[in-house]
Amino acid sequence: MGQAIAAGLEQHDDMGLTGQWGREDDLDTLVGNSDVVVDFSLPAGTAQVLDAVVRHGKPLVCGVSGMDDAMMARLDEAADSIPIVYDRNMSLGIAVLERSVRDAAASLGMDFSVEISEVHHVHKKDAPSGTALKLGEAVAEARGEPDIAAIEFRSERRGEVPGDHEVVLSSPTERLVFAHSVTTRGVFADGAIRAARWVVGRDPGRFTMSDVLFGN
Repeated sequence: MGQAIAAGLEQHDDMGLTGQWGREDDLDTLVGNSDVVVDFSLPAGTAQVLDAVVRHGKPLVCGVSGMDDAMMARLDEAADSIPIVYDRNMSLGIAVLERSVRDAAASLGMDFSVEISEVHHVHKKDAPSGTALKLGEAVAEARGEPDIAAIEFRSERRGEVPGDHEVVLSSPTERLVFAHSVTTRGVFADGAIRAARWVVGRDPGRFTMSDVLFGN
């Protein structure tokens, strides 16, 4: 993702890359010289990044998946002092899909069953994907359900598919389909760059890509 973000930044005259953090680099120096930090590392790396951005009071955009409850608690704690955009999927299209699915589920209610399908490359280990769970949580919340138990998930691992998601709401008389496909992983870099531009100057708090696009 670092290379994709660096390439994406070349399309923006008013933004630039301060540097990329590696094991041999001084994280504090890098964070101190930056206006905003973008993290696509691993949960262990995110723990160090959180400490650094809080020390320096710098905003953070984080797209790291697989974080446990303890790491999410650390993220929330950091958000008490700095603005953080955290999302399991930085795609702009997924943010729009989530909003659309949420509105549909709230309007249609429990009369419609919900099925969420996702296809990813064979290297992806987790299933359902974090994005599928994110969409399921949006549906459950919109319908006032305590959890996602009533939602059916289908996962497939095939070839080098970057990520396809489909949400189907069905009743005995009609079927409503929402779908999103990723054509290149550069889409996540595009979203992260937009989030980085948006989060600078914000008050402390934890935000999502929905906030970046819709301001809510």
